Amino acid sequence: MPGPGRATGPRDAAAAGERAFAPAASEGSATSSDSERTPASADAEPTSAPSDAERTPASADAEPTSAPSEAGLSPAPSDADAGAGASESAGAARPPFRSVTIRTALDAVTAAALYLRWLGYRGVRRADQRPPSGIGLAARGVVALVDPAVRPATLRDVECLWLTAMTESVDCLCFSLAGYADDARARADALGVPLFVLDLTGTPRPVNAPAGALTGPGRAPRT
Repeated sequence: MPGPGRATGPRDAAAAGERAFAPAASEGSATSSDSERTPASADAEPTSAPSDAERTPASADAEPTSAPSEAGLSPAPSDADAGAGASESAGAARPPFRSVTIRTALDAVTAAALYLRWLGYRGVRRADQRPPSGIGLAARGVVALVDPAVRPATLRDVECLWLTAMTESVDCLCFSLAGYADDARARADALGVPLFVLDLTGTPRPVNAPAGALTGPGRAPRT
């Protein structure tokens, strides 16, 4: 049997063990607390010193920070630059024309209708009045003739188109797959009728001065 004052069971042994380690733990915690406080107090002044050093470069960099922002501003454009920018903006106002390959007469009509929309004419449709030859198209403010024949467009074609436009007080354009007869081109130049030739890629090509002026650089699209 164990003597008096000695641990007599597992609980007493555990309690005795805790009592045995309690002083050591308290001393250890006190020691660690002192050791933690000592470096903190020792680092107090170095911590404030770098803070001053950090503030000094920040104030020194204040002017360089504002300088790049001013340097990044683009200079005021000259009159020549302003004119060039205006012409570029006007030329970029109209997107590139998306053509359709021409295999049939209907493809030629489709290409001409797309080109009228690209020029800015709205509500493109078949014309109410059928032309003597070819296929008529109409839109808000314009009538057009599409000639998908293998022969060149004639003088009569140009004159009938122009008379129709004068009657309806609208503009007129002419599209042809095979080009134009010489007298038709001369008459179109005199009347100011834009003439276009449709190539097989479906892209209309201007063949006289009125057509070139209609599609030239800086020509704003219609609204």
